[in-house]
Amino acid sequence: MKAFIDYKSYYSPEQGPYIDLQFQFVAYTIQFAPVDSVLQAKIAVSTIITSEPSGDTVYVDGFVLESPRMRDSIVEDFFDNVHIPLQPGNYTAHLNLMDILAKGKSLEGKLEIHVAEVTSKVATSDILIAEVATPSTNMESPFQKSGYEIIPRISNFYSQAMTRIPYYVELYNTNLIQDSTFGLRQQVVSSQTNQIMPGFSRFTKIKPGPVVPVFRNMDISKLPSGSYHLTLEIIDKNNKTIGQTADYFFERINDIEIKDENVEDIVLNPAFQASITDDSLKYYLGSLIPIARPAEVKSIIKTLKANSPDLCRKHIQQFWVQTSGNDAYNQWMIYKKNVVLVEANYGNNFQSGFETDRGRVYLQYGQPNTIIVRETSPSEYPYEIWHYYKIKNFSNKRFVFYNPDLVNNAYRLLHSDMVGEQQNYKWQEMLVKRNNSGQGVDSSNGSSQYGTNSGYYYKQD
Repeated sequence: MKAFIDYKSYYSPEQGPYIDLQFQFVAYTIQFAPVDSVLQAKIAVSTIITSEPSGDTVYVDGFVLESPRMRDSIVEDFFDNVHIPLQPGNYTAHLNLMDILAKGKSLEGKLEIHVAEVTSKVATSDILIAEVATPSTNMESPFQKSGYEIIPRISNFYSQAMTRIPYYVELYNTNLIQDSTFGLRQQVVSSQTNQIMPGFSRFTKIKPGPVVPVFRNMDISKLPSGSYHLTLEIIDKNNKTIGQTADYFFERINDIEIKDENVEDIVLNPAFQASITDDSLKYYLGSLIPIARPAEVKSIIKTLKANSPDLCRKHIQQFWVQTSGNDAYNQWMIYKKNVVLVEANYGNNFQSGFETDRGRVYLQYGQPNTIIVRETSPSEYPYEIWHYYKIKNFSNKRFVFYNPDLVNNAYRLLHSDMVGEQQNYKWQEMLVKRNNSGQGVDSSNGSSQYGTNSGYYYKQD
């Protein structure tokens, strides 16, 4: 079973502070059974919340969640939302989820929670992103927010096909502002350069009140690939920020052409250029591809084809100036060191290190926290499992590489649970095809046919 869990913090003048604990259950990983000619799943949900750092238990709950009834054999993800009153402070939610129909092993996880003090000052709720939002007066719905039924979007990854971010936020105690109106400023800030992205700022005048709900639909169709922060600030008539800034981190893939500064006009930095010899220019320019946006990759390839050493030098320098600003040289030297490392460890006789899957993942996400290496086995191809405790906002992400050719150190990415990466949930079947052609994880023999511990290693923290 696979599920995603998040929370959002809110405040009600009548009830005080509370959180919405959000669940998204990945349908294809859950057992459904026929019920009155339709399909339905049942999940046992257990939640214990402890106060930090004392460890005292402040909330306990358990219930059985029945999924929506689905008429098609292609089932869809389903959601739940639980309102939990919590006083300001830090907490840990201990969660246990069990697929009742599958009678399998339960899924356990932890979620750190922070509830801010907003009782008597100007403040905002967390930013809630909508997967689906529809006008609704159904006050019994757990997804009801100020006249909308909002199904939460827990993933913060936005593909090119996704052109909008619909979001909801609550503004608290703005009646304390001594003006007839106040301002809400929206900005999108690049997490790489800390620069405000032009074209995505918005300012709105709003009348004060104890609780002011705001629902907006931000157009991101022209936002290039990258990682960003959506920030919301309450400001007074003097353009001064009041209270804390609401912040939402997200990642965007969008292959649009970016009008960069003319590379030919760049003035070369002597220190920067001294780090690159003439015979390695094309190599180091190509090594930027694993961390470049799709539109940047096209530009890199175009420069490589131009066969101009001067343009290569300027392109490398400009890439790091745009990516890291004033820290361009230092970040380049760190990256160059990693390029040398992956060349030594993962290069082979027909690929440079950065062109291999392991090299690309290392350069894009950094050094994994653990690597399990299994080079010899009578029944499976050589493989490695990389485990990252943290990749930006994501936790516990794994990559499985294997070498079906058995030569050349040419390991390929077989499966990863990282957003945007190749996913192959029959990866164990692929590993054992070395000596078990035609049999797989769905065969009647079950998992015992593997004779391996790959599944066990994959689940290790």
